[in-house]
Amino acid sequence: MSHLNHRFCVAPMMDWTDRHCRFFHRLLAPRALLYSEMVTAEAILFGKREMLLGFSAEEHPVALQLGGSDPAKLGEAAAIGEGTGYDEINLNVGCPSDRVQEGRFGACLMAEPELVGRCVAAMQARVSVPVTVKCRIGIDAQDSEADLERFIATVAAAGCRTFMVHARKAWLDGLSPKENREVPPLDYDRVYRLKAAHPELEIIINGGITSLDAAAAHLEKVDGVALGRAAYQNPYLLAEADRRLFAVDSAAPSRRAVIEALLPYAEHHVRAGGRLNNIARHILGLYAGRPRARAFRRHIAEQAPRAGAGAEVLLEAMRIAEGGGPASLLAAE
Repeated sequence: MSHLNHRFCVAPMMDWTDRHCRFFHRLLAPRALLYSEMVTAEAILFGKREMLLGFSAEEHPVALQLGGSDPAKLGEAAAIGEGTGYDEINLNVGCPSDRVQEGRFGACLMAEPELVGRCVAAMQARVSVPVTVKCRIGIDAQDSEADLERFIATVAAAGCRTFMVHARKAWLDGLSPKENREVPPLDYDRVYRLKAAHPELEIIINGGITSLDAAAAHLEKVDGVALGRAAYQNPYLLAEADRRLFAVDSAAPSRRAVIEALLPYAEHHVRAGGRLNNIARHILGLYAGRPRARAFRRHIAEQAPRAGAGAEVLLEAMRIAEGGGPASLLAAE
């Protein structure tokens, strides 16, 4: 079993869970395990590593998700990821996009469990941190319980002990990536049965989970829960995760406190030549469900992308969301 706590995770999401998103989520959920968006092994070997792999120490524990199907390249990329400081290396065997299929990685690899096993073994041979796998419950016509069992058993025999299982099959022929997140029906019971059949493995359930109440219910049957879109679109639900799922006796941070804690990070990013919107786009849902949520989003959407925009945009958005109260910090200086 992994030495990391997978009880509650924010799932890897392409174009969303970058370093700025993870820093923001860490302010809300100190004990959640965070995942990078998928990075291909080829990109790490031949691309701009700091841009692809850089992260802040405050993000720990944080896992790097890799995409690829060449064991040697994945082993090298995993070693680079560990050297960069990541706490876990996760192999993507769940993404259904056309680009991923053309590169022979992602969900199409569920048809090749022996290859996935070789990839896992090659990665484990190069790193001391845990190597884990994120997969679906099936693909196309290969979606029987026996197919899933063969995949899991084969990859587990290669040394993988932790699987994050998206409880939907993937239709690689005929559905878009967006449709693959919504159209195939969820089958949580299949993931429960997988855990029951493999008590020696750590099974994290993913897919369609929208609340901490639902997460707590799943935890009665599996080892961990990963939230994706719900955590991104309504990030403040993360603020209760420590208390609800880890039994930590502490009050959730207020939305104001989260923004104020984000300010120094935003200021540093802008001073270093970054754009405020790199960070601000991830916090648009912070006031979801609150009376002035739309005004909060509109202010950020209009102001953050502007050249020269700084942390004052976040302060003003907070003031708007909270009804014109004092914006504190920079406004008080």
